[in-house]
Amino acid sequence: MRVHSLIERALIVGLGSIGKRHVRIVRELFPKINITVLRHNQCDENNMGVDSCVTTIEDAIARKPQVAIIANPATMHLEVAMQLAKNNIHLLIEKPIAISSQGVQELINLCEQKQLVLMTAYNLRFMPSLMELQKQLQKNKIGRIFSIKSEVGQNLPSWRPDQDYRKSVSAQKKLGGGVLSELSHEIDYISWIFGPIEWVKSHISKVSNLEVDVEDNANIILGFGGELDKEFSATLNMDFIRQDITRMCTVIGELGTLRWNGVLGTLHLYTEETHKWKLLFSSLTERDYTYKEEFKHFISSIESKKTTLISGTDGLNVILAIEAIHRSNSTGKIAYI
Repeated sequence: MRVHSLIERALIVGLGSIGKRHVRIVRELFPKINITVLRHNQCDENNMGVDSCVTTIEDAIARKPQVAIIANPATMHLEVAMQLAKNNIHLLIEKPIAISSQGVQELINLCEQKQLVLMTAYNLRFMPSLMELQKQLQKNKIGRIFSIKSEVGQNLPSWRPDQDYRKSVSAQKKLGGGVLSELSHEIDYISWIFGPIEWVKSHISKVSNLEVDVEDNANIILGFGGELDKEFSATLNMDFIRQDITRMCTVIGELGTLRWNGVLGTLHLYTEETHKWKLLFSSLTERDYTYKEEFKHFISSIESKKTTLISGTDGLNVILAIEAIHRSNSTGKIAYI
């Protein structure tokens, strides 16, 4: 589906697997947009489906892009984003927004001063089944929430079978890899649906024989605020290990249980009345769907001058949670955010 836009020039930073996906999606949705790619090595514009390829930030800025998608390794996000924002370029930054909270608020402030859209690319928020989970909870479908159990995992070598996993961003600390950063969608959607995370208790480790220098397993308790008698927590399990691809969230409430399966795109409900699982919602979208919806929302936010669904502050809050998870793991104690 092609969409009309007033945006004429776009920059995509990075041409790894996610950068290539963004090129394809922008070209499909907005075929008239001139696409420039910024990467360390020169590329063949014709084969990559872009209009130009540059190797320096100065050359990229000289092309006068109106929007930029930052899809290079997370360790480089902030430096590039600051330079682009200073040149009045709207930003969609792949998750995580950075590998450290240091400097992120400065970027947020700069974008606010210049009235630029700064959006963090947590595309999972555009998945219909996850949106339905949020909707059902807002409707108080299962009453008071008692607990949340979230899990996500996939064997890293099978994640991107067309490349050596050892050379991927996911596997390398210097590029911002590890389950906490690479699978931080879970931290984002838990915050989005259930409210700000106030404290964490965690254990993270490398338990497998994978040739990586990052954590491949994380077990976390996330604590939320509220009145003492209404407090609840979430358990989050993340890994690069399991052979069965998993992305699930089970919400236990006083009236029943909601179970979201992100792999199948389903939402089920179990209640005392039925004593069985009932399918409430099912929508298995093609893989590019959420990325397309994400980019359309980004462009719409710019053109309508409305607040984006996933702000720079949302991205920062995820980083603050990850930093607290590391502190808790180091001390063996609860860490507050």
